[in-house]
Amino acid sequence: MNQSNPNDANSLNWRKSSYSGNGQCVEVAAPHTGVAVRDSKDPMGPSLAFTSEAWAAFIKEVSSDSFDGR
Repeated sequence: MNQSNPNDANSLNWRKSSYSGNGQCVEVAAPHTGVAVRDSKDPMGPSLAFTSEAWAAFIKEVSSDSFDGR
């Protein structure tokens, strides 16, 4: 995971989940390599960059309810 430069991140095509709406939102973008994530309430702030492999592993764990608080 790397923190990317917000100036570089501004040129990306950011997407927000259709489930957003309660103020707890993140946006994702797909640069040439990996995935970028940022706080939708602070689009000029920092973003995080993940490799495609790390993002896929995260999504797999989220999908399997590994983060359900148990």
